[in-house]
Amino acid sequence: MFFRGTLMCSIIYVAVLLLPLVDLSFWGWSSSVSATPQPRKVPGGSWEALQRQKRNWVWNQFFVLEEYTGTDPLYVGKLHSDVDKGDGNVKYVLMGEGASSIFTIDENTGDIHATKRLDREEQGYYTLRAQAVDRETNIPVEDESEFIVKVQDINDNEPKFPDGPYTAAVPEMSPLGTMVVQVAATDADDPTYGHSARVVYSIIHGQPYFSVEPKTGIIRTALPNMDRERRDQYVLVIQAKDMMGQMGGLSGTTSVTVMLTDVNDNPPRFPHKPYQCSVNESLVVASEVTRLKAEDADLGPNAEMDYHIVDSDGPGMFSIITDEETQEGVIILQKPLDYETKNTFSLRVEATNRNIDPQFLTFGPFSDTVAVKVNVKDVNEPPVFTTPLSKMVVSEAARVNTTIGTVLARDPDSANSSIRYSIDRNTDLERYFNVDSLLGVITTAKALDREVNSVHNITIFAIESQDPSQVGRGTAVITVMDINDNAPVFAIEYETLVCENASPGQVIQTISAVDKDEPPGGHRFFFSLASPATSNHNFTLRDNKDNTASVLTSRDGFQRREQALYQLPVLITDSGSPTLSSTNTLLVRVCDCDVEGVPQACGAVAHTLPAGLSTGALVAILACIFTLLVFVLLIVMMRHRRKEPLILEDERDVRENIVRYDDEGGGEEDTEAFDMVALRNLNIMRDPKVRRDVTPETPTFFSYPPSTASRLAYKMLPDNVLFREFIWDRLKEADADPSAPPYDSLQTYAFEGSGSVAESLSSLESLSSDSEQSYDYLSNWGPRFKKLADLYGTMEGSGFFS
Repeated sequence: MFFRGTLMCSIIYVAVLLLPLVDLSFWGWSSSVSATPQPRKVPGGSWEALQRQKRNWVWNQFFVLEEYTGTDPLYVGKLHSDVDKGDGNVKYVLMGEGASSIFTIDENTGDIHATKRLDREEQGYYTLRAQAVDRETNIPVEDESEFIVKVQDINDNEPKFPDGPYTAAVPEMSPLGTMVVQVAATDADDPTYGHSARVVYSIIHGQPYFSVEPKTGIIRTALPNMDRERRDQYVLVIQAKDMMGQMGGLSGTTSVTVMLTDVNDNPPRFPHKPYQCSVNESLVVASEVTRLKAEDADLGPNAEMDYHIVDSDGPGMFSIITDEETQEGVIILQKPLDYETKNTFSLRVEATNRNIDPQFLTFGPFSDTVAVKVNVKDVNEPPVFTTPLSKMVVSEAARVNTTIGTVLARDPDSANSSIRYSIDRNTDLERYFNVDSLLGVITTAKALDREVNSVHNITIFAIESQDPSQVGRGTAVITVMDINDNAPVFAIEYETLVCENASPGQVIQTISAVDKDEPPGGHRFFFSLASPATSNHNFTLRDNKDNTASVLTSRDGFQRREQALYQLPVLITDSGSPTLSSTNTLLVRVCDCDVEGVPQACGAVAHTLPAGLSTGALVAILACIFTLLVFVLLIVMMRHRRKEPLILEDERDVRENIVRYDDEGGGEEDTEAFDMVALRNLNIMRDPKVRRDVTPETPTFFSYPPSTASRLAYKMLPDNVLFREFIWDRLKEADADPSAPPYDSLQTYAFEGSGSVAESLSSLESLSSDSEQSYDYLSNWGPRFKKLADLYGTMEGSGFFS
């Protein structure tokens, strides 16, 4: 089989010259694909076996250019079999990658064409298989032959930066040629064919600050000592061009952002010189006075600095610290200020970089100093005590108004205002002391007792007379000195026991004493029996001369049945001045002891219970009695709560009570809704009623018969006599009432004199159902009383004055 290609003519010609001995049985070049004899068709239609000659050269590769833009199919090459005689009996068949879809073959001539546009970057070569077969029988007349169609590259891809755009950083002040970053571009063209994939780099934008190496793509600084404080960012444009950068080559670009990082190349500098500030003299110690800051163009740790006071005319008055957030120097007050003593301070403050880079020392010095002037302003200060803590002593025997000591305060201001003194009563709740408001003299206000409170810690106020809001405080510690004003007593409550079989001279108790006083030389107590017991024959007392005494038996034969308890008066005397003493009673109980002297039973001998009555029975009897007492007590309490009123009358006096009706009246014409009996005329005294718990009522000055004549006579009396009699009657009634409160009380009596023409119109004088009063005179009062005359003019009854 022969292979022909129009695109490789020159190569084929060279090959022809190199192969002069090749046997050419047909036109073209023949390549043997098999050494096997092939059948041959003879006239008459039958095939005969032929001996195939072996060929010496095999051509199995075609070339085709990529990106063909023509309208006709691209001719690739030609296949020809030496079996083909041109009579149309041989048919060529193409198989493999892209057969029929990309590559087609003329089955008669063996011409191969590419019908589609090829891209080497997508696929660089195609492997195909060709075969010559009999057109009628499809029997192969040649063995299958494999060949390759290689896509030949053209420069159709520009370089690209897969990692772009780039960001890089380089320290400021870097020397010339410092590497910044390396960029890399790739080209999809064939690197083995021509220069289509050979790239060179160049910088388009970013000169003269940076440069790029053409072959490696390494970007370096092109200028020395670039300053971040002037410009901290550069944007470069880098180009990559193939074909070795020659004319017609394709190119691609990327951007590189270069940041200059900070180094400590700038020293701190104070922008203002000198500094001045003002502060009140009342500023509290450890407070902030002022802030100052040295400017540093660097960033972060390179701008950190420390502040120091290198000189001051007020040593120890101020200190300075660094605010780590703002890098400011904060001046702190260390001692109190006093405008009257010194009103101006001069300081010299130094600021120094904390992190100094040795390679930039030539840029220094990395420190700066500034003068600071602090002006103290005068304020109205509170009074100051000459001695903030005054210690005083006073005897507990001091009388009232005894002078203890004096406190003194002054106004620190130039005005020198007068001072008034007082005691903070929260520190002297019992008001033991007074202070003279003008002189500050402290005196006793009441008797003192060292045993109650030996030390008094009081606060004294010093107040300016011109400005009472200015208050100074001082402390006076008053110690109360002891005097001998307490007699000694037993140290504890002694429980003294003596055995019935005790022998004479036996010590049964050792006693001691205590004294609330505290004499300077210590206590010395003397013990003796009091005069009633000096001549007793039972016990004796021995003073041990060490503030203790021993109680001894004087006899034997103590018997509990005869006397179970002895009282021994002991006289204890102190050594103070004046000497004080006290008599203390020592109780001695007689006990039944064993042979070793250990008490078994003490006190009086218990009487035995009557025969036949056990302890349980006695307890049951006591429980029954207790239950009955509780029951009786409950009955008495219940009867007391339901106690009946003392006055035996059905109609109660309502003048001092509130009477509540739950029904609603029908207006002025409704005379049935209310019981008018509950309301009485105050001018009529009711007959005394019998009381359960008192004698009959004391007779009054006058008697008031219920007749009309008597009532008229009663009305003829003067008002003062009536009122006095009314009050007197009430007083007698209250004095005789056992349920009246034992304390003074205010009682209001609704009473109206008889001088009014209309007399009383009070509701307390309303007509009751049994009233005998006549209201005919109402018709004479005019039209405004006509309604009352119609209501009451015809009513008759009897009533009482109350």
